[in-house]
Amino acid sequence: IRRPPRATPLYSSAASDVYKRQDIIGVGDSLGMTLHGHQNTLQITVDQMIMHILAVRNGAPNTMIIASMPYGSYATEEKAVENAVQMMKESGADALKLQLGKEGINIIKAVADAGVPIMSHVGLLPHKVHLLGGFKMQGSTANAAIDIIEDAKAIEYAGAIGLEIEAMPYEVGKAVDEAVSIFTFSIGAGSAGTCQLLNGYDLLGAFDTFKPKFAKRYANLSEVATKAFSDYVNEVRIGKFPDVDHNYKMKEEEITLSFDHYLLFTNDLKTTVEWYSDCLLYTSPSPRDQRGSRLPASA
Repeated sequence: IRRPPRATPLYSSAASDVYKRQDIIGVGDSLGMTLHGHQNTLQITVDQMIMHILAVRNGAPNTMIIASMPYGSYATEEKAVENAVQMMKESGADALKLQLGKEGINIIKAVADAGVPIMSHVGLLPHKVHLLGGFKMQGSTANAAIDIIEDAKAIEYAGAIGLEIEAMPYEVGKAVDEAVSIFTFSIGAGSAGTCQLLNGYDLLGAFDTFKPKFAKRYANLSEVATKAFSDYVNEVRIGKFPDVDHNYKMKEEEITLSFDHYLLFTNDLKTTVEWYSDCLLYTSPSPRDQRGSRLPASA
């Protein structure tokens, strides 16, 4: 990825089924929350990510895809390289992203040295949600801001091609973006960055468990979907659906012909069953004949 001029914004959404007019699609492990119903992103596996990335690639064959490496998949250098190579080979992603700062430059470097286009993440790190005490804004103090900027510089030094800047004051996000020369995308960090990112399920209003402060809903699909299911259930219960407009139809002459054939078949079947029953009665010996002990003496 080459960083374009700062005056040229790119647009990205994190979703598995939103493609139109996006420069980049991010397939994030946030799908653990938006699609699988988990409370956070930690339960998603490498195989699950590969499956979802493949689905996105099938729908968007010519769009750049940046995909998240799931929690635990990059715990060591060896594990990170193995999983990153597998994801690149099997998923169709163009680049991967993990969530490490200066404490993980050896891992970032190992993945980059293996030939994988790798990005990282600063600010709010969903993989550290428990350490951070929840999904909260980061970089609210001078020391915290300096720490984030140092992480960004370390990520670039380790060989990453870009980084995500998440959930921090605009001033801090701008400082981070200006501190590095690699590709950046901002989500909840103001307008700074090469690219703006928003979760597709947030912008569509399809995920309503909670709404991040930085997320803007351009629709409310959750409300629309809930009403649709409710209307369906009600119409079935009162017998309004299915109606004539939603049933398949048969020509009148075919109905008559079918009925005549049915009666003929039924009569033939009845005759066959009665004949077969008579045969059984005629050919089957009685239980007494089978036993033999109660036969008349003259038999």
